[in-house]
Amino acid sequence: MNIIKNFSPECISLYSITSEPQLLHYYEPDLGIFIAESPKVIKRALNAGYEPLSMVVETRRIETELADIADKLGDIPVYTAEIGVLSELLGFKLTVGALCAMRRKKLPDISEVCSGAHRIAVLANVENPTNVGAIFRSASALFMDAVILTPMCADPLYRRSIRVSMGNVFNVPWTFLKSEELDELQNIGFKTVAMALTDNSVSIDSPLLAAEDKLAIVLGNEGDGLPQTTIDKCDYTVKIPMSNEVDSLNVAAASAIAFWELRNAPNPK
Repeated sequence: MNIIKNFSPECISLYSITSEPQLLHYYEPDLGIFIAESPKVIKRALNAGYEPLSMVVETRRIETELADIADKLGDIPVYTAEIGVLSELLGFKLTVGALCAMRRKKLPDISEVCSGAHRIAVLANVENPTNVGAIFRSASALFMDAVILTPMCADPLYRRSIRVSMGNVFNVPWTFLKSEELDELQNIGFKTVAMALTDNSVSIDSPLLAAEDKLAIVLGNEGDGLPQTTIDKCDYTVKIPMSNEVDSLNVAAASAIAFWELRNAPNPK
């Protein structure tokens, strides 16, 4: 590592003033950048093969949490200082101890992501990065083999998405559909399950669903849910039963229930 102890705020402006769209298009037309936060998340990104560009890190963490990944950082600039100094230079309170700018990788195509998969999550226009990150965390924990996103979804590599997922965006294969249509998934053998608030539905614990070899669990927008046209094209519609006149759940909470109920894996010990 190329450790730099004396530096100006301009040296780390990438972390402090660069917006998510600017990061995404940083090397346009080549692939852009994302920022991973915290030693644990940075390790997961490195283990997933992402290329580090630079790092901002609290001094005490260099010889502790980051010691075992020093060889993966190569000779990138590592800007280091005490936490209070870093927070002042960045212009915000740094609570995670480390930030790392990394190059994006070319996204795989649908067939590659879904190869060998039996249960996948499909996010249809989920716009909030917090929800996207939370869904990835649940998908990783609750036996989803992949996550597919429609074009209007928030980017899983936005800083907040990565942070909320605890780095699980690097553990689960994912990519974007080219359009809002689900035909591409149905064409490769997936039965689609629309999670929707309708009484014309199959029970979430139905043996019909458990017997399907390949299921794609489709989750809709935070405010509007799934459009009726999407529901109509899905093979099944499922509603989570609720009590006390509660008529809906946050999409991230609903995803965790759906993933667990529709999983294709033995119960964990």
